[in-house]
Amino acid sequence: MSDTRFVGDAASLPDHGFGTRSATWWGVAGFIAIEAAGFALAFAAYFYLMAQEKQWPSSALPPDLLWGTATLVLLLLSEIPNVWVKRAAQAEDLGKVRIGLAIMSLIVLPVFVTRGIEFDHLNIGWDRNAYGSITWALLLMHTVHLITDWVDTLVLTALMHTRHAHKGRRFVDTSENALYWHFIVLSWVLVYAMVYWAPRLTA
Repeated sequence: MSDTRFVGDAASLPDHGFGTRSATWWGVAGFIAIEAAGFALAFAAYFYLMAQEKQWPSSALPPDLLWGTATLVLLLLSEIPNVWVKRAAQAEDLGKVRIGLAIMSLIVLPVFVTRGIEFDHLNIGWDRNAYGSITWALLLMHTVHLITDWVDTLVLTALMHTRHAHKGRRFVDTSENALYWHFIVLSWVLVYAMVYWAPRLTA
């Protein structure tokens, strides 16, 4: 007589999962690891160039603190709706997810404003010397990540207002998009310290 203890209907099983049960989570985690390595190399280049100079920053004043700090404050505050929308996604609460994604799509706009002003207050051009080049490179790297996540958030916001919103995997995508935003905020804390405070501590 055959043993039917392990026979069941797989169709009743969920087609998605959150956290480490999701292939999306592993993909985002891998992408974050790659991007973190890129930042680590940029930081290493910064310290290497700094060690070659008698004065750092060379031939320039340190960047103005105001606008970089404003960006930092805005990004830290953005974690409030980001955590909220991540929890809403894990609860598969479509209404809250729609609101949260809309907020996250809009909250980046003032960050773009302060970031644009930052470039104008670095007190050095990207092509003036090695200090200028690495400073601009760090800011540009982080800006590219900001734009990347913003576009992803806009796409998710649009999808959540279509028939795709009822697919569980869209909630997983929203949750992991919030994870990537954690990385963007954390990476800015480190870049901010490098760009704005390293020149002041070594001047």
